[in-house]
Amino acid sequence: MSAVTGPRPRRPPARGLRRPVTPQTCIAPQTRLVAFFVLVTIPAMAAAGALERLFAPRADAWEIWAEHDDSSTIRIDHDAWQAFLDRYLLTGDDGAGLVAYSRVTGGDRQGLDRYVEALEQVAVGRFSRDEQFAYWVNLYNALTVRTVVAHYPVDSIRDIDISPGLFADGPWGKKLVVVEGEAVSLNDIEHRILRPLWRDPRVHYALNCASIGCPALQSSAFTADNRNALLDAGARAYVNHVRGVRVERGKLRVSSVYVWFRDDFGRDDAAVVDHLKRYASPGLASRLEGITKISGDSYDWALNDAGPNRSR
Repeated sequence: MSAVTGPRPRRPPARGLRRPVTPQTCIAPQTRLVAFFVLVTIPAMAAAGALERLFAPRADAWEIWAEHDDSSTIRIDHDAWQAFLDRYLLTGDDGAGLVAYSRVTGGDRQGLDRYVEALEQVAVGRFSRDEQFAYWVNLYNALTVRTVVAHYPVDSIRDIDISPGLFADGPWGKKLVVVEGEAVSLNDIEHRILRPLWRDPRVHYALNCASIGCPALQSSAFTADNRNALLDAGARAYVNHVRGVRVERGKLRVSSVYVWFRDDFGRDDAAVVDHLKRYASPGLASRLEGITKISGDSYDWALNDAGPNRSR
């Protein structure tokens, strides 16, 4: 299956993998003391929800992916991903999207594998920026679903501990695909490609991390033509849902997404509130008036699992 429709662009030479060199060194007494402090304090930090805030990845551009050709009219085929969404994306009781992981057939798992493999063959730099955006978003979401399906059943995606590193959590650091000779992880797509190269806070409404607290997986695959409409729809859906934003007794409580990645939404809490107002319903916008500070945040890491019995 080819992911490209229209004349196939010439694929540039594969870029060689550049692996970081990490020299092995002896651990000095001071380092051992710091390590002991980290081991003692991390459980308490995790319980308080501070661990994610401390280690939230920064947007650090991977410049090789900035290459694009806005004169290109070639389209990448995402029909296989759309067919998967049509079959397995359901609606929860609260209106949020859930995935019927337990029902995915062996044939559809193979179809998802073939779709990802087809995307690996794409010469990304030969496409327009809008086409590239759709490519990376769909690849991220398809990889996330494929990873959960491969390890199902799990209570949370954070239980899929395949990332390298002593304190790694979940699958985000694992190199899952090779695109144009470069090994790419979920973290790379989000924090080294989409966030820094597009600098659009709506990116957070496009990516789904297979969790209840995350912006929902949308029912339509992203394309160059629908990307802006889907981004706005995702923003409105999340901002106006209690897992995204809620005002309780005049206090603003938000999804931790707005705290972990606050700089993407604005320089301070007041700027985040302005962002929320842009997508808020009239009722929520009215309740946000006069609020300039975030009073609390939370995030539900439970798997966005529809279970075996839910129907549309």
